[in-house]
Amino acid sequence: MLLKNKRNSVFISLVFLLLSCTSTKQNETLPDCFSDGTPVITSENAFSSRDTILITFCGDIMAHKPNTSISDYNEPFKDIKPLLSQSNLSIANLETPVYKDKPYSTYPFFNVHEEYVEAALNSGINVFSLANNHSNDQNLEGIKATKKYFDGLRTSSQNSERKIYSSGLKDSPESPFTYEIIECNGWKILFLAVTEILNQNSFSGYINYTKPNSRSRKIFMESISALRESNPCDLFILSIHTAEEEYVLSTLESQKKYYYELLDAGVDVVLANHPHVPKEWELVCQNGENKKLIFFAQGNTLSAQRWEPDFKNPANIRDYTGDGFITQVRFEKDETGVKIINVNPTLITTYITPQWHFVIKILNEEFIAELKNSGMKTWAKYLSERMNLMEKIKGKKICQ
Repeated sequence: MLLKNKRNSVFISLVFLLLSCTSTKQNETLPDCFSDGTPVITSENAFSSRDTILITFCGDIMAHKPNTSISDYNEPFKDIKPLLSQSNLSIANLETPVYKDKPYSTYPFFNVHEEYVEAALNSGINVFSLANNHSNDQNLEGIKATKKYFDGLRTSSQNSERKIYSSGLKDSPESPFTYEIIECNGWKILFLAVTEILNQNSFSGYINYTKPNSRSRKIFMESISALRESNPCDLFILSIHTAEEEYVLSTLESQKKYYYELLDAGVDVVLANHPHVPKEWELVCQNGENKKLIFFAQGNTLSAQRWEPDFKNPANIRDYTGDGFITQVRFEKDETGVKIINVNPTLITTYITPQWHFVIKILNEEFIAELKNSGMKTWAKYLSERMNLMEKIKGKKICQ
């Protein structure tokens, strides 16, 4: 069992690494090569002859007023589109209803129209979690409209090269949790999105909602096991909107224990979100192979929570709401089963342009140099410090 056997860990640095489990020494840096000494492979072409699939894991897509008030919703995604569209599947949590009969609305009761989601689709995101604490912001009409829209996208995209999937909303309180069976590139993937938190209890029966108490979690884990057993698949990905405190970089040990119990129940990847700040992640190694993965939080992908950056104190906890990770994970299957052969986290940041547009940028030395050269020295200094802070958030490898 994963939970009972957890013992040794090593840290994963924020570089493009092909991961192996050749060492179990505490806090040892992972090697940049295979166990036989072969250098790591950094080219996508290197995987062309292997039975693999590339999946990208994002954070929250929000709908604050600065995000919805621009004329071109594609603009914020421009820099990350190549990253998202490169993957077979790109997964994100959409934290707003999509209800065209009501106007756009910002916090605390979000709402967007179809063209807002279309920008995310255009960027390459094609798997959506719809279960979160804002799912019922526009009451039952908003839930039904959102589900109808995404059901339509699923149907209309079935003959396209990039099919669209979603999970999280239900037709009635009597309906079981909705999930997707994704068949892509010769792989069969079970995708389920649930939330442990709602801002209001109204119409909760129309949402994949599970309460964060011991009894409900036990029942949920039993349903997870049954779902995996009745749907044989290569991968089971669970997107879970957690009942955790927002704006906290750490994760409670009790919450981690629950995630490992979910892995034991049959889940392969736990994609947790809600804190709106990025957290560490854990790669689980069994019998010398990387088998499971937990993202404790990828942070915000698109938002305007950092609308007033603290240039004098970049370490301010609310400034973490403007940074996050987009992580590519490559899975491989052979006669021995499925394993994780590559984890590639990309650091992103929300940059506010002189026109006050909130755009997603890849946070690296190249972008910081670009800011310096354009005279944006305050932003350059701020993001340089933010990058240093974010690089302290690493992955941990748990070997058994």
